Formats: sequence, C-alpha cells, structure tokens
Amino acid sequence: MAPTPTAPKGPAPPMSAEIRRREGKLSAQTVTALVGDLNARFGNRIVTSQAVREQHGHTTTWIANAPPDAVLFAESREDVIDAVKICAQHDAPIVPFGVGSSLEGHVNALNGGLSIDFSRMNRVLEVHSEDLDCVVEPGVSRKALNAHLRDSGLFFPIDPGADASIGGMAATRASGTNAVRYGTMKDNVLSLGIVTAEGKFLRTASRAKKSSAGYDLTRIFVGSEGTLGVIVEVTLKLAGIPESISGGHCPFPDVRSACVTAIETIQSGIPVARIELLDRLQVQACNAYSKLSLPETPMLFLEFHGSEESVAEQSRRFAEIAEGNGGGPFAWTTHPEERTRLWQARHDAYWACIGLRPGARAFATDVCVPISRLADCVEATQADLAENGLIAPIVGHVGDGNFHVTPMIDMDSRDEIEKAEAFGKRLALRAIGMGGTCTGEHGVGQKKIPYLDVEHGPDALDLMRRVKASFDPQNLFNPGKIFAI
Repeated sequence: MAPTPTAPKGPAPPMSAEIRRREGKLSAQTVTALVGDLNARFGNRIVTSQAVREQHGHTTTWIANAPPDAVLFAESREDVIDAVKICAQHDAPIVPFGVGSSLEGHVNALNGGLSIDFSRMNRVLEVHSEDLDCVVEPGVSRKALNAHLRDSGLFFPIDPGADASIGGMAATRASGTNAVRYGTMKDNVLSLGIVTAEGKFLRTASRAKKSSAGYDLTRIFVGSEGTLGVIVEVTLKLAGIPESISGGHCPFPDVRSACVTAIETIQSGIPVARIELLDRLQVQACNAYSKLSLPETPMLFLEFHGSEESVAEQSRRFAEIAEGNGGGPFAWTTHPEERTRLWQARHDAYWACIGLRPGARAFATDVCVPISRLADCVEATQADLAENGLIAPIVGHVGDGNFHVTPMIDMDSRDEIEKAEAFGKRLALRAIGMGGTCTGEHGVGQKKIPYLDVEHGPDALDLMRRVKASFDPQNLFNPGKIFAI
C-alpha cells in the first residue's frame, strides 16, 4: 500500500515560476466590467442566465456545481483569441467546455470567469484520405466525425463511450474501448491549434507522422485539461474501416480467470480490438437496463477487426484460450446489428449503474494498473466494496489494465458519502501501490489532485507547476484543476 498523500515537499519554485493563486470568485464590479466588454464584442452569444451558467458549471457525477459568470458560444478561432484577451485584461478565469461528459469536475468554474462553449465550432475542416488524417474544430463529436468520414472508408477509432467532443477528448487524454489496438488520444493527435495566454494562435506540430524537431508540444497539451491553453483545432490520425468485424461475449467463473484469459490473448499475438471486463453486478445492471439476457457472471466483451478469414480465426483462437481457463462458451457474430446492441449496452454501463439504485448518485472513478496486477486489484477492490456495504459495479478495459468503479450513493446519507470518499482514496492508493496510476482516462480534474504527489513525487509535481507557470503565469486557464491552487 502506498503512503497517504501529503503536501508537496522541497523548496518552493522561484517567484518567476510561481503560479498566481486565486482566492474565491471575481468581485461584482469586475464581473460587471467583464460582461460589459464581452457583450460589446460578442453580443447575444454571451449568456449570463442562471440556467445556462449552471449547465456549464457541472459534472456528470456528484461534485458540486460551480457556475461561471458568463458563457460564450464561440464560433471561430478569432472569437477565442478575443475572449482570452478580454479575460486577461480583467484577470478572469477561462474554462473550455465541450459537451460536459467529464467525470472529475473538469468544467466546474471554481473561481467564476468565462466558460467558452465549443458546440458551434463543430466543423470538419480537412480530410486527407491519402495521409490518413483530418483536421477538425474542437466541438466536433466523435460520432459526428465518424459519420462525416464514412464515405471515405476511414474512421476515428478512439471511443470513450460517451459522445464526447474531440477537443475535450484531447484535453483529458481520453481513450476507451478501442485503446488496446488503436491507442489513446496521445497516440492519435498529430497536432493541435492552441490559443495561448497572450491571445496568440500557434500550432504545436505539422501533419507529419513523426518528427524530431524540438520539444513535443502536442503531448504537453494533450491531457493538460484546459490548464495551459485553449484548443481550437485538432489534427487526428485516422484508420481504415475494417473489412470485417466480429464481436461477442464470453462468461467466466470469476474475475481472475477472465483477466488471465485477456493477458494470454494479448501475449499470444491475437490483435484484439476491444476486450472489456464486466463483473457480475455490472452484467446484472446491463441486463436490466439494455434488455439483455447474458449469464450474470463475470464476463468479457470482445471485438476483432480484419478480413473475414482473420476475424473468424481470431475468434476461434480466443475461444480456445478462454476454455482453457474455465470460460465459455464464446458467443460471437459478424452481424452489425447484434454487435451494435452488445456494445451499446457496454457504452450505457454508467446509466445501467444508476438504474440499480434509483435516486442515488454515481461516484464514478477509475484507476489503471499493469495488466499482470489487474486481477489482484479488482479482487481487492471487490472485497473492499463488500466490507463497506457499497453497491458498485466494475467494468474495465482489461487489455490495458484500466477499470472503472461506480459506487451508487444516497446523497442524503453523510455516512455513505464518507464511505465512498474513503473508498475512492483507498482505490487510488491501491492502484499506485501496484505500480499503476490514480486515473487511466478520467483525468485529474478536482477529485484526483490529492494523489499526484504520491504517484509522481514532489519534484516531478514541482516541475509540472513550473510548466503551468511558464505557459499561464496569470493562471487564467481552468484554475484549480490538476493543482490545488
């Protein structure tokens, strides 16, 4: 077990590398002046109604709503440049907003300021079919992008489940069910268009598939959660739509045998595209919510991409490995309707969890460990949940050691809330102690801040603060996220 998180130690950075600390919300006078200047530039695209502000100060879990002082519905790069300059003049925070599907409070405006909504910046700017890449605005959703690409024979493979915006996916370094084959956002973003704290536009890289020219600015911004600059353009790698896809489900007697099967499948060289673990409670929830009739036992959902012959061979080889570990039968199909129904149930797992306990709120969290420790971590987590009487399904991207736990909490019960928060702490430290991370794909946001010092150490965390201070010394961009300042 890793040690309990403590405040970062070591010498404080020099004043030139400090991040400006923010205390509370903007004054009423500052808000009036800020909104006045924004209205003069953007007219009715600046909205200050309580309902819209609260919509942009929320998360899909239980973190308290923290609305901005105003919301801008941006329509162009120039809008964002001008908005950043105006906010800098008033020392007002800026919080980028995609579709609000983040789970760790990323979009909450802790210090007020301006929320920049990118829903109107939703154009696919360029598609280079020969180069297998495209350039999009940040408000494009992954489903809309794939609909646009369908006739080209290409698709964007990163699938976090929610129909998230591409800009938000880049900002949180999203991944999802296809990561075991296609990687995460860090592997699929070639370049970003960024508006800096000075209100300047820059591109972090070219469209070349690789480069050794200077620092890798793209990777610095991917996963920065809106704390270093505002993403206004994304250049993405694309993949060819597979000739054939097979998918199915395979039951197991316990979580460990499912995890061992996943490891052996990957070690054997089978190019599995998706391999997802559902524990018994998650299968029960999916059956009820998605009207399925799966056996209520730990289960793997799988998908294989390739030619008709190769996906059939991959499916047969997996079935043999599963049988050797006490699993099966592996029921698979190449019919799109049946596969879609299965994966839609997987993507609806969050809502299925809520259906287990109507009226409760979801405390969704994730960790990631080396796959050799996945069974250990999941079994220890299940024992922890049982000991504390928490109702919490588990679902995981077993191919890369990432799993999600969703305790369902009665928000009127202080005891349950405290139990859930204590569980979340134990889970994060358990994963870190097994050589893993406190978050595989949700990001830090607000809730995972206490664990960064334990995971990275004070010197690495200090270096991250220096990077933040270098890019954003005024602390305009999404203050209070990643770092507790």
